[in-house]
Amino acid sequence: MTSFVQRVMQNPLLAPVYEHAYRPALALALMGFDFDHVRHEQQHTVEALRLVPGSRVLDVACGPGLFTRRFARAVAPDGLAVGVDLSVPMLTQAVRRSAGVLDAPAYVRGSAHALPFPDAAFDAVSCYAALYLIPDPRRAFAEITRVLRPGGRVALMASAESTYGVVRRVQHAVLPRTGLRMFADDDLTGWLADYGYDEITRERHGVAQYVSGTRC
Repeated sequence: MTSFVQRVMQNPLLAPVYEHAYRPALALALMGFDFDHVRHEQQHTVEALRLVPGSRVLDVACGPGLFTRRFARAVAPDGLAVGVDLSVPMLTQAVRRSAGVLDAPAYVRGSAHALPFPDAAFDAVSCYAALYLIPDPRRAFAEITRVLRPGGRVALMASAESTYGVVRRVQHAVLPRTGLRMFADDDLTGWLADYGYDEITRERHGVAQYVSGTRC
């Protein structure tokens, strides 16, 4: 069954305003209105993924390609940036925004539960602002690991549950009905540890957490 939030993300009315209105507003709210971090979020991600010219990078749940286009510039001229998303309206907008752009990324429609790529196909994989919307996020992470080569880098941004017990209980009681989930502080880092990653780092900004690591 499709959740309310998933239906919203499939709505063609959202795609044109996502990049300039919805995503910036959501980011500021999630990150406790940390304007400086939001302003440099893309560059921080490029650094976390250790992208260099020639890298092959995958942007899972890429939406309209906001980060994918930045990745494409970082890996140009000989690299490859690919965005994958389940939403046709989002991908349509992504292709439209990349039209005529030198070193434009490629876009593929697909599910995070079954990424349409071979094993170890990428040097880096990013998944931002999506794991808390995906019905089985652990399965999506397993797929991310499958398509990431040994020695490759992963960067994730997801929700972080409140540090206050009363608020946490409300979050876990109410948000799942909308299709959203809140992750505990050690959920994502625990997944990376379980899959044998090293160089694991985690930063928290508001109710958003950024986790990165290197696949062994």
